[in-house]
Amino acid sequence: MPFAEELLGREAVVGLAAVLDGIGRRRAAEAVRAVAPGLDGMALRERSDALSAVLLAELPSGHVGMRESVRAALADPAFAGWMTWPVTEAVASRALEEGTPEAFDEGLALLAALTPRLTAEFAIRRMLIADLDRALGVITEWTAHPDEHVRRLASEGTRPRLPWAVRVPDILRRPRATRPILDALHRDESEYVRRSVANHVNDISHAEAALAVEITAGWAADPGPSTAQSVRHALRTAVKRGDPGALVLLGFAPDAPVALSGPRLASSDVAVGGSLDFAFEVANTGDSTTRLVIDYIVHYRKATGRTAPKVFKLTTLSLSPGERTTLTRRHPLKPLSTRPLHPGPHTLVLQINGTTHPPTPFTLTPP
Repeated sequence: MPFAEELLGREAVVGLAAVLDGIGRRRAAEAVRAVAPGLDGMALRERSDALSAVLLAELPSGHVGMRESVRAALADPAFAGWMTWPVTEAVASRALEEGTPEAFDEGLALLAALTPRLTAEFAIRRMLIADLDRALGVITEWTAHPDEHVRRLASEGTRPRLPWAVRVPDILRRPRATRPILDALHRDESEYVRRSVANHVNDISHAEAALAVEITAGWAADPGPSTAQSVRHALRTAVKRGDPGALVLLGFAPDAPVALSGPRLASSDVAVGGSLDFAFEVANTGDSTTRLVIDYIVHYRKATGRTAPKVFKLTTLSLSPGERTTLTRRHPLKPLSTRPLHPGPHTLVLQINGTTHPPTPFTLTPP
């Protein structure tokens, strides 16, 4: 698998230059080729910015010139993949530099046309920052677009916490602003689109769990074949955090009558690179069947000696009155680039329907 910066490497740059030659933009093509050697050592975003700057300097000025160039390039099937990313950025820059409503709307239209070739979800963020209400007025109409990539852009491009992307302050301040998009797309025929919608609501739940529950409750009130799956995916973070509203909506009573025995550790000392093996029993002490969502939390020791919790999914199940079951789990304790491990005291906590149970200590030892 290539490093991120290699996604916009020599092959993509040469391809972009060939597309520009094909539409008669030879000066732009030569400028793109000239900048290619200087991209070595640059990060992915830096490469995109460098190529975008060349396009803005060499393509015809004004949004009309940008529109004609992009529309001509789109007629070439080879114009696809990562070479399109700097083009989307150039489109957004040109629209915002010109500053007219016509240029703004034309910029959005071009981003919609470009998104099936890779994605315009990053470039569109700058349009949202510049004028959220005008952008949403156009983007909401995309929910009826015949192309699933454009419908997905409506949801994905407006996510509050879109990975790799800049934040849009007004979306963070006004999380309800995108709800019409979500309500229009949550039953979309494309799973690609529905998954984006669920991820969008999951983003909302990080700061506004009650709003995420409100949105998904509206879906559940008029369900389709895919609604249950979308609701579960949309509320996954809220469930991990033990949010009562999310648990109830999914059928998990926060005060479920259960008895817990354990967890029992195979060993209370685990070497870095090994695994924490544990088992426990859970029983339904009530007089009716109960649904349980069971997670576990590892409180990882940090370099400072403090600990930070990380929630992991374990299982969901239903228990009849008086029924008891034994569950086991092997949790790997291998260092990750995103989570280095530090020997010393750690803690394991079981969470059932959002309720945490007494901690069980263990010690992580050097490898």
